[in-house]
Amino acid sequence: MSRLFPLTLLLTMVVTWGHAPAVWGAGPDPMMADFDALLVAGEFPPAIDLAKKAKTVEQRDQMYARLARAQAAGGAKQAAISSARSIASDQYRTETLIGLEKPLTARPGAMGGGVEPDFDQLIDLITTTIQPETWDLLGGPGAIAPFESGVYVDSKGTLQRAELRDRSGRLELIREATSSDSGNRRAAVSSPLRKISLNRLEREVHLKMAAGEPLDGEMVRLAGIYKVKYVLVYPETGDVVIAGPAGNWAPNAEGRVVNIETQRPTLRLDDLVVVMRNAQREMGRYGCSITPYQERLAATQDFLKKSGEKSLNPRQRDKWLDDLRQTLGKQEIEVYGVDADTHVARILVEADYHMKRIGMGLEEGTLDVPSYLSMVELGPDETPPPMDVLRWWFALNYSAVATTKSRDIFEIRGPGVQVLSENEMLAKDGERIHTGKSSTLNETFAHNFTKHYEALSQKYPIYAELQNVFDLTLVAAIIEKESLASRGDWGQTYFGVEGRYRPERLLVAKEVETIMNHKVINKKHIIAGVSGGVRVDASKFITDENFKLDEYGVLDADLKGSVVPPKMEAEAWWWD
Repeated sequence: MSRLFPLTLLLTMVVTWGHAPAVWGAGPDPMMADFDALLVAGEFPPAIDLAKKAKTVEQRDQMYARLARAQAAGGAKQAAISSARSIASDQYRTETLIGLEKPLTARPGAMGGGVEPDFDQLIDLITTTIQPETWDLLGGPGAIAPFESGVYVDSKGTLQRAELRDRSGRLELIREATSSDSGNRRAAVSSPLRKISLNRLEREVHLKMAAGEPLDGEMVRLAGIYKVKYVLVYPETGDVVIAGPAGNWAPNAEGRVVNIETQRPTLRLDDLVVVMRNAQREMGRYGCSITPYQERLAATQDFLKKSGEKSLNPRQRDKWLDDLRQTLGKQEIEVYGVDADTHVARILVEADYHMKRIGMGLEEGTLDVPSYLSMVELGPDETPPPMDVLRWWFALNYSAVATTKSRDIFEIRGPGVQVLSENEMLAKDGERIHTGKSSTLNETFAHNFTKHYEALSQKYPIYAELQNVFDLTLVAAIIEKESLASRGDWGQTYFGVEGRYRPERLLVAKEVETIMNHKVINKKHIIAGVSGGVRVDASKFITDENFKLDEYGVLDADLKGSVVPPKMEAEAWWWD
C-alpha cells in the first residue's frame, strides 16, 4: 500500500493542474515555442491568429493569457483587455487579470465597484470652470452644496432624516440634464423583459476594473432593470441569466435613481454582489434591528412611574414629553449577515426607520395605512394600552418559485415583502420579554402595511428598494440551491470572492433618535415606543415544497425568445 501512495499523489497533481502545458516527460510544444517567439518580437496579430488555432481550450487560454501580459507590458491596454476577454475559463481569466500590472492611469479606488461621491471635487470643478466670479465664494449670488436623499449619517454616527424640499429648482435642472439620452440609445429604450447574463457581466466588470476604468451606468444599474421576474440557466452557452422589465433611469426629486416611466428604483450591481456573497456564506440570512437600550427603558419606566404620581398640568406637557424623550435617549442600530457599510445595509435600516415613523404618526402613510396611534380609541372608562414595546419588522413574503421540468427557468412569485408584529413586555430592569403574541391593534397596523405595500412603494421609493434587495436575495438563493453557477459554467471568481470586487462603502449609522410618539384621549396620555428591524432568512423559503412545477408549459412559452442571441458582440452582457 505504501508503494502505491506516491503514484496516486502524482496522478492527482496532473489532473488538477488545469493549465499544464504538456504531459509529464513530453518535449516542448512547437506551437507554443512559435507563439512565444512572436510575443518576444512584438508580433501580436500573427500571435492572435496562432492562438485561434490552439489544439485545446486550455492551450488557447494559456496563449491568450501570455498575449495579454505581453500587450499590457507594451502599453497596449485595450488590446490586453481584449485578449483577456477571450480566455474561456473564469478562474484562469481572473488570475490573469489580477496578475496584470495596474495601468498608470488607474484612479484611486478603481479596484472596487462604487466609490463614495466626492462632492468637494465636483463642487470645485463646477465653481472654477463655470463663471467663477458668480459663485458665493467670490462674492457672487450663486451657491452650491451636496444633496442628501432619504437619510444620512451625521458626524456622530446617528441616522438622520434628510430634508427633501428643494426650493431652488436645482434638482429639476439636474434631473432634466441627466435624463437626456447619453448616447447609448438601446439602454434608454423601455423593455418588458431585459436579460442579463451574470457571468458575462462579471467578466466585463472585471475587465474594466483591471483596466483602471470606471464602471458605466449600465453596469452599476444592471441595464436599467427595476424588477426581477425570472432566473434562467443555459448550459449550452454557459450563461446564468436574470430577467425583468427595464428602461431608462434618472435621479428623482430626492436623488434616488429610478426608472423614468414607472418611478421605481433600478436594481444595483453592488446589492447583487452583497447578497450573492451572503447566500454563499450565510445561506441568505441577514438583517438589522433598531432597538432601545435596556438601561434607558428601565429609566423610562421609572420616569413614568414618578411622573404619574401627580396630575400633569397642560402647560407642562411639552416639557414633560421632552424629558421623556431625553430619558429614553437614542436607539441602537445593529446590522448582521452583511457588512454594515454597504448599500444593502443602508436600505434595510432606512426602510425600517421610515416604517416605524409611519407607525408612530411621525411620517404620513397612505389612506389605507393609518398610524398605530391614530387607530387607538378609548371609551370613557377604558384605560390606555400598557407601556410595553411594539415590535414591527420586515420579512420575506413570496408565495412560490415556479419552475420547468428541466429546472432551467425560475419565476419569482409573490409581493416579496411583509411586516410582522409582536408585543414585547418590559421587566423592571428594562429587559424586553418576547411574548410571541401581537395585540389586535398592533397586528392591524402590520397587516395594513403588508396589504398596501405597493401603494406605499409608489409614495416612498425606499420600500421598492427594499423589495429589490429581497428579490435579489431570492435570486442568489435560487442560484445556490439549484447549483446554477456550475450548470452555467460560471466560476463566480470575481463577484463571489471577498476582496476582489469591492462594493461602495458608506458611512455606518450606529444610533438613531428615539422613534416614539404620544396621543391624548380623554385627558389620558397614550405613549407608544417601537422596536424591530428587518429579518431575512431565504433558507427557510428555498425548500422543495415552495418550488412549483409549471405543468402547463407557460414559462417555456413566455420565454421562448429569451435564449442568448447567437451573434452577441464579445463585450455584450445583456439583451432584449
